[in-house]
Amino acid sequence: MKQEERKNLKKYWQLAFLSFLIIGTVLIIRHQRTMPYQHDTGMVFGTIYNVTYQCDRNLKKEIEAELKKVDDALSMFNENSVISHVNQGQGDIPKTEQGKMFSAVMKLAAQVSRDTDGAFDITVGPLVNLWGFGFKNDQEPTQQAIDSIMAFVGYKNLTFNEKRGTMHVGKKYPRMTLDCSAIAKGYGSDVVASFLKKHDVENFMVEIGGEVVTKGISPNRVPWHIGVSKPTEDSLAVKTEVQTILNVTDVAMATSGNYRNFYYKGGKKYAHTIDPKTGHPVQHNILSATVLAPDCATADAYATAFMVLGLDGARKILDSHPQLQAYFICSDEKGDYTVWFSPALQKLIVDN
Repeated sequence: MKQEERKNLKKYWQLAFLSFLIIGTVLIIRHQRTMPYQHDTGMVFGTIYNVTYQCDRNLKKEIEAELKKVDDALSMFNENSVISHVNQGQGDIPKTEQGKMFSAVMKLAAQVSRDTDGAFDITVGPLVNLWGFGFKNDQEPTQQAIDSIMAFVGYKNLTFNEKRGTMHVGKKYPRMTLDCSAIAKGYGSDVVASFLKKHDVENFMVEIGGEVVTKGISPNRVPWHIGVSKPTEDSLAVKTEVQTILNVTDVAMATSGNYRNFYYKGGKKYAHTIDPKTGHPVQHNILSATVLAPDCATADAYATAFMVLGLDGARKILDSHPQLQAYFICSDEKGDYTVWFSPALQKLIVDN
C-alpha cells in the first residue's frame, strides 16, 4: 500500500471514530434529557425524607433499605440498633455493615468534638431532655438536677478502640448515653447519596429533615436551589418563609437551630441549644446555623457546634477550615434578624 493511501485510510478511520464519538455523545445527551426524575418520600429517624433523582427506574425500595441500615446503626428508638446496645452497656460491636456505620460516625463525632473543644458532644442528650421538659413546663431544671447529669456528660469520657475483628466502646460512667441525633440525618443523607452514585445516578437531591446532599442538576435543568428558612415562631411549620436561596450543587448542606421554639431572657430571644460544658442553654444571638461541607454528616455536626460556640467562636473555626462555609441568622439588640455568611457564599446566593 502506498504511503498516500495509508494516509487516506488513517484519515478515514479517524473521521469514522470522531463521527461515532459525536453520535454517541448526542445519544447520551438525548437520553439524559428524556430520562425521567424520580421523587420518593417517606419517614425515617422520626422525620421526613425526600429524594429526587434522575433514573430510568424507581429505587425507593433500595433507598429505604439503605436508610434501614443507618437506623439499625444509629437510632435510639430502635432497641436493636448498635447505639441502643452500647447505651445498654454492650461495649463490643460486631464488624457488620451497621457496626461499621456506627464506627464511622463515632470517629467523625470525636474529631468534631476535639476540633470545637466539646461544643459538639454526643453525650449531651440527657441534658437536652432535661431542659426540654423544663421549657415545656415553663420551669427551669434545678441546679442539683443539672449537676447530677453533668457528672456523666462529656465526650472525653468515651473511648473507642478497633482491633482486628472487633470494635469496642468504653464508657467511663455506665450511665452515659450516646445520642447521634445531631449527626445521623446528615450521615443518612450521605449514605443515600453514595448509593445513588454507585448506581451511576448523575443528578440527585437527597434531603432528610432539612439535611441535604446534591449532585448535578435539578429537573429544571439548573443547579439545585435550596432555601434557608427564616426563624419564625411557628411550631407547626405552616408559615415557612425563606430567608435566602443558595445554589447548592455537588455539596452538602445542614442547618441547626431549634428556632421554631424560642425562649426569652432579659427581653431577648434565644434558640434552645444546650452547652455541654455548662449544662445550661447558650445565650448567643445565633438563631440558626447553616453549614456547607463536602459531606452532610460533617455539615450537620459543625452546624450543631456553631449554635453552641456563637458567631465569634464559629468564625474562628471557619477561618481554619476552608472546606466549610456557613450562613448564620442572628437576632440583634432590637430583636430584628441579621445575617452573616462566609464571603465565599456570596456567589452561591440566588436572588429571591
